[in-house]
This record gives sequence, structure tokens and C-alpha cells, in this order.
Amino acid sequence: MQPVGPYRFTHMLGTCPAGKAWAAIDGQGRLVTIAVLNAAVADAPGWREAFVGTANGLAQAPGGQTFAYADFSAAEPWVAYPAEAGPGAERLFRALGQDYQPVPSEGGPAAPVSGVPQQVSGVPQQVSGIPQQVSGVPQQVSGIPQQVSGIPQQVSGVPQQVSGVPQQVSGVPQQVSGVPQLTSGPPPAPWALHAGPPVAPNPNPNPTPAQPDTDEPQPPAVGPMDGPPPHDPFAAPVRRIQPSAPPKRRTGLWLKVAALALAVAVGSGVAVWALAPDEPTGPDIPPTVGATAFPTAAAVDPPLKPWAQAAPYSPEERALAVAAPALVFIETVFTGYVRDASTNTPIRATPITFTRRCSAFVVTPDGHALTSSACVKPTQETARQIALDTVARMLVREQTLVPAQVQEYIRTNMGKTKFTGIDPGTEPGTEIHGQLNTAKGNLTTEPAIPAQVVRALPPDTGNIALIKLGRGSLPVAELNPSATLTDGSSLLILGFATTDDDFRTATYGPQSKLVGITGTGRRGSASISRINQDLGTTSHGGIALDPSGRVAGMIDQDQARPDRANRVIVPSSSLNALIGEAGTANKLGDSDKLYRKALDAYFAGQHAAAITQFDAVAQASPGNLLAKAYRQNAVERQQNESEPSDQSVWLMALLAGAGGALFVGLIVLVVMLVRRRRDV
Repeated sequence: MQPVGPYRFTHMLGTCPAGKAWAAIDGQGRLVTIAVLNAAVADAPGWREAFVGTANGLAQAPGGQTFAYADFSAAEPWVAYPAEAGPGAERLFRALGQDYQPVPSEGGPAAPVSGVPQQVSGVPQQVSGIPQQVSGVPQQVSGIPQQVSGIPQQVSGVPQQVSGVPQQVSGVPQQVSGVPQLTSGPPPAPWALHAGPPVAPNPNPNPTPAQPDTDEPQPPAVGPMDGPPPHDPFAAPVRRIQPSAPPKRRTGLWLKVAALALAVAVGSGVAVWALAPDEPTGPDIPPTVGATAFPTAAAVDPPLKPWAQAAPYSPEERALAVAAPALVFIETVFTGYVRDASTNTPIRATPITFTRRCSAFVVTPDGHALTSSACVKPTQETARQIALDTVARMLVREQTLVPAQVQEYIRTNMGKTKFTGIDPGTEPGTEIHGQLNTAKGNLTTEPAIPAQVVRALPPDTGNIALIKLGRGSLPVAELNPSATLTDGSSLLILGFATTDDDFRTATYGPQSKLVGITGTGRRGSASISRINQDLGTTSHGGIALDPSGRVAGMIDQDQARPDRANRVIVPSSSLNALIGEAGTANKLGDSDKLYRKALDAYFAGQHAAAITQFDAVAQASPGNLLAKAYRQNAVERQQNESEPSDQSVWLMALLAGAGGALFVGLIVLVVMLVRRRRDV
């Protein structure tokens, strides 16, 4: 699996229920770690936004991790972090509350370490207590000597005295080599060497002497005694060497030290925790980013997501967030008869119906909106041309006309016909409906809103119209009458568009694009500006935004182009003049002002205030889906930013406790060293 981007995966770093972490390399050889959200999880409500919000929240947090590149709109969203910044992909999944499992590295357990036994350093000391078994050296046994089995081990501790008179030990005891054999007899205890005759060993017709290393002190051979032992002038009835008492164990001291260290550690941790500032608590919310399960509440899914259309927290995102709620989809249905101009006889018995679709935007709280005149009130010539085109295509379906003859049919009949209402001399019937957010064609019932034309200017004097929607409390866009549109400058345009091929059942949604101004022109007495790109056939009547999110102009058709593409911007000053002529004015409602205040708080990182204000906006203006969506984003980012601070408090407590314990340990070590020197 490879995301669209400049990276090539090398190997997987880890997995979690929501996605995977990969190691990758770009075209310049730079290493990155990439967090990829699974497609199924990305399609679940709220998880794509949670993934995007968490990545942005970690990047914006003080001391946070900044990603190098990302594609949040892909089927499987991904984020790339520079490898030198650490395991960024792992941190992202853990911030999402996921049980991240690193991929184990190849290789098995370490083999047992073998090597040559090392010499024992030090000078042999006096032996006290009962002799202990030493591997490689024969020890005292009872009864018949037994075979000593096993591989000899390194000699550790103090070498023991063997049978016979003690020999002078020179140098450092060496490692015992060879397999021990049957001993010729048990050596006596060291303090019994001068206390009496040695003990005679059990007779053995074929004794096998031990084979110690040649450098090891050898015991004297002991054979059967035929008579009384020789007189030992050093023998005495009492022991000359007394065993030293074993050292006293200081168990009580160590218990006291451990208890003191534990008390200091706990006390330091509690003190740091108590002195740490309390985190502000947010409102109760359903599980989102920090939860260990998928969200249970339906997430808000607006058709236009400014944070996905532009860079997060950028001026473009904020401008889209301000103006997008006021955008309206307009559909006008015209019904009438195409009549012979001289006789008023309909050329077809049935009425002719055609539809015009475009964009608009609300400019007053009581439902006034601006759009293109060509969409809601076209000229008689334009309406007749569209009606004749409809008749020609009906004749093609009836096989009385071939497709190549359509344009000729229209040209021939333009001067001979007229398009009227049911009766000659009346206007064709019109039905106008508007829809917010996502729109569907041919919809005349709820949530479609009926509308009517208030005032319209013909194409040669502006081609703009003011309509009145039959609903109030709608989001309002603010005009900027003083906006200047200069050649070479950029504009952010916003309008409705579709990717569906079937006109009858198409679904439309808001789209945006950054365009450039390529020139200026005139439309009657009004000036216009031309742009280098457009959003599609239904974008005329849409908005051209300035960086603050205010309306700098309206998108319209370029009548000088053969395709009449929507690449003209009518300045906001002309729009404001039409509103004034209709006896109204562009103004924001209370909910519009509160919405902009909430956006200011959100983009300033004041998430608690933004949540409260977005709640109030959503209740006052239900059609503003972006208010609900940004409230959801604020809640998720508030959670993401609170988690690192909680961890930091516990980390401070842990470090304080460890430091206290280390301090106590150093004091105890100093005291023990001082006591040892005094004893010496």
C-alpha cells in the first residue's frame, strides 16, 4: 500500500486497530515515519476529522511535533513526520487512544555466553567456619569416597586447606582444570591439623589420586599407618586457631533505608501532584479522539470542510468558514409555450419546461439573497433560445430531426417564434427554490425553500438579481463594497458544483478554488474583472471572497466567451447598489456576529469559549452546519491538548519521587563508607 505522495515505503513500524505506521524515504533520501489511517476507519463518521484534528493539534501544541507532509483527503489519510523528530507516527496513534503494537525486529534470543574461566584475584585468607565445597578440589566425605561428576567450574571464594600439613601458597590461586577423581581420603579440618593425629582413610586397593592443576598446592599422600603416629611437638589439647564469628546481618538497617526511600519518593510525588495547576474541565461529550472505541454519536459531516479545502488555521480556511454557511443552491423551473410570432399558435401542443441552476448567497437575516439574473429572470431572447433548444431535442428523440440539425433549427426559428405563458402576451411561469449545504436537483419540497425575484438587472447593466427566500434566520454573508479587484491579484471563489453526469438526479455541493484576476472589462456602466479558472456551470451567482471572508464580488458568466464560462467577477459595489435600490441593506444578524466571534476564539486556541459560542449559533441558526462541525473540532482539539499536560504532571511526580529516593540512597552510602573507615 502506497499513499499518493513523494514517499516510498521501506518497512512497517507498527500497527493498531485504526491504522499502521510505516518507515519511508522521499526522493532526496530523507527518512520519515508515516501514519496511515485505514480506509474503513476513515469512512466511519468522525474518524477522518479526528485523525486530521489530532495531527494538527499535536503540531500546534507548544513543543509539539510538526508533520512534513500530509494528505487528509485521500481514501486512506496519511501524515508524514521527519525521522529525526522521533516516532511521530506512533505518537499520533497513541494520541488517538490506540493500542499501538510495534513490529518486532528480526532475530532470536541471545546464545549462552561461554568463555574461559578467569583467575581469582587476591591472597588466600584464613578460613573460618565449616569448610564449604569447592569445585575442582576434593572435599571431606563420609564413608566410601564417591566419584565427583560434572565439569569443573571456576574456583570462587577462598581456597580451602587439604589433608596434610598446610603448604605455602605462592601467587594467586589458579583455575582448576581436569575432571576430579576419587580422593584418597578426606582432609581434616584446618584447625585440627595441630590437635592430634590425622584420621586414617578407608583402605582402597586401587586408589586413584586427584588430578589437580600442576600449579595447585598438592596434599601429601596418606597411607595406612602401621603404628602410633609420631610425636607432634606442636600438638596441644586446645585449638590454636579459633574460628571467627559470622558477620551480623544488617537486615533491620536495610529495611529502614528502603522504608525511608519509599516515603521520600511518595511524598515528593504527592507534593508535585498537589501543587500542579488543575486542568479546565470541558463539557460531557461522547467518545471521540481520546476514546478507546469508535464514536457512538453521529458526527457532523458538512459538504464543505474548510480545514480540508485549505491549509489548517490558514487565512483561506477562516475565510471559507466565515462565508460558506451563507451559500445557497438555486433552481428555477420555467414553463410556457413556444408560439408562432405572427399567429400566436403554439408549435407544440404541450407546454415546454426547462430548468436553470446556479448559486446565490444570503445578504440579510430575513432571507434576501443575490444571484445571477440569467438564472432567475433571463431575457426574452435567452428564454426563447433555451425553449427552442428543448423543442429541437424533443424532435431528435422523435426522430424527425437529427442531432446535427439542432443549431440550425434554433437559428432558423429564433426570429419566427416567441416564448409566452399559458395565454399569449403573458410571461412564462417560474418556480424558484433554494437549498442550503447539500442540494438535489428537481427538489421542490422540504428542505427546499421557495423564493421569488425582488429586483433584477439585465445582462447589459449588470446581470445581477435580488431574490427573497421564504425563510428567515439564515446565515448571512457580509459585503465589502470598498474591495479592489486588481490584475494579478488572487481571489478565493465559492459556488455550487457537481460531478454527476445525469442532470435530472445530480447532487450539488459547495466547492472552492483559488483563482487569479487576468484582466478587467465593462458591462454597461459597471466594471467587471475576469479570472483564469471557474468551478463549473452552476457556480454563477457564487461568491468571490477577500482574505477576511467578506464578499469582494459575485461570480457570473463571461458573455464574451463562446462557452459563456463563469469567469467574470461583478464587484461588490454594484451588488450593494442593487440592494439599496430594493429598499433593504446588507447586515449581519446576532447569530452571524456570534458565529464570527466563535471562529475568532477557535482560531486563537480558546476552545472552551468557542464550544459555548458555537452551541448558541447552532441553536439560533440550524442551517449553519459549519457551526456544529467547528464545535466538534474544538471539543476534539481541547481533548488532544489536555492529554499531554496530564502526562507531564505524572512525569514530574515520578521524577520528583525518583530524585528523592536517589538523594536518600546517596546519604546512606556516605554514612556506610564513614562507618567502614572507622571500623578499619
